[in-house]
Amino acid sequence: MTARSTRPALPAWKIALVSPYDFPYPGGVTEHVASLAEQFRRLGQEVHVIAPSSADPETVQAIPSLHRIGHVVPIPANGSVARIALSLRGYGQVKELLQRERFDVVHLHEPLMPALPLTVLRHSHALNIATFHAFRRSNLMYFYGKPLLQPFFARLDGLIAVSRPARDFVAEHFPGDYRVIPNGIDYAYFSAPRPRRPAFDDGKLNVLFVGRLEKRKGLKYLLRAWPRVRAACGNVRLIVVGGGRPLSSYRRLAACRGWEDVVFTGHVSREELAQYYHTCDVFCAPSTGHESFGIVLLEAMAAGKPIVTTDIPGYCEVVTHGQQALLAPPQDERALAEALCQALANPELRCRLGRTGARTARRYSWDKVAVQVLDFYGEVMERKASTVAQASGRVGRVRRAAADVAHLLAR
Repeated sequence: MTARSTRPALPAWKIALVSPYDFPYPGGVTEHVASLAEQFRRLGQEVHVIAPSSADPETVQAIPSLHRIGHVVPIPANGSVARIALSLRGYGQVKELLQRERFDVVHLHEPLMPALPLTVLRHSHALNIATFHAFRRSNLMYFYGKPLLQPFFARLDGLIAVSRPARDFVAEHFPGDYRVIPNGIDYAYFSAPRPRRPAFDDGKLNVLFVGRLEKRKGLKYLLRAWPRVRAACGNVRLIVVGGGRPLSSYRRLAACRGWEDVVFTGHVSREELAQYYHTCDVFCAPSTGHESFGIVLLEAMAAGKPIVTTDIPGYCEVVTHGQQALLAPPQDERALAEALCQALANPELRCRLGRTGARTARRYSWDKVAVQVLDFYGEVMERKASTVAQASGRVGRVRRAAADVAHLLAR
């Protein structure tokens, strides 16, 4: 007989998850919101998603309880492109939606981003929870925008950051009591055994890169390191999974160098991605910075793979040098090559890093993370109710004292 859980049942709430980014365009925040919504529904919550979307109406209708607000505009930001809604035409839509649905919790992701989260926050009378995801070297937007953004920030009842770097980044200009609740991964999905992809099951050692081909992902440093890796290790292959504008130029570079052992797959499906994780012998993430967290690291770790990555704050939230990963300084192709060669040349090291990584990744399973978020909602609700009760008590005492004074004066 299995022991029953002593954990009390979670209360059922009506929750709105708000994202500033194009939904369902791939991205860390979008995937976070979609995964959180899925887990909340499994836990008996009523969940709605409020976000801009460039998808066609049929695609939007296929997404459960998605409220599409605003038109998407791509804006360069943080070494990437942020696809957000800048138009104020959704102002009336937001106000009507909030009045109609009467959410218990409005959970805003990147709540100080224009324009949708700010519009929702302006009209929300629910419990307002914020999750901050971003980490950058510079936070000029918060610096210059603080006078305008402070009134919106003051409307937030509970503050979450996905990592300590993300917390420190926003708290520099908007101090508060932040709870660090990390991003999650679908641990069961990525840890499930899969056969290696036949095309790459030929005895070569496979190094895998996964990510959008943007400057901050650091692929150019991995390609600069590759000649040293090929020379030192010989029987190796680099598999690059991901798309983006530079893809054609990277392919031309590999062709000009005669690197038949560098394969570019472009975008792949979720099932193919999981299989690529299980196909590789070493996972490499050479990012240069601007990362608040390491989701791709955790997905590879769930598959039991050793990591070679860069020593940047967001990644050091989930890996430690010599335990789950080998770390190299960012933008240092020589050190990156040395770390890759060390891992590729040592099967025992790869096994040890992979085992430790798999145990670490289990802690970030979405079912665990979602419960942490719901528990936080409950804590903030209790705190807010207590504050309101105390304020109501003070008002009552003042009114009674005023009535006593008025009575005495009337005598």
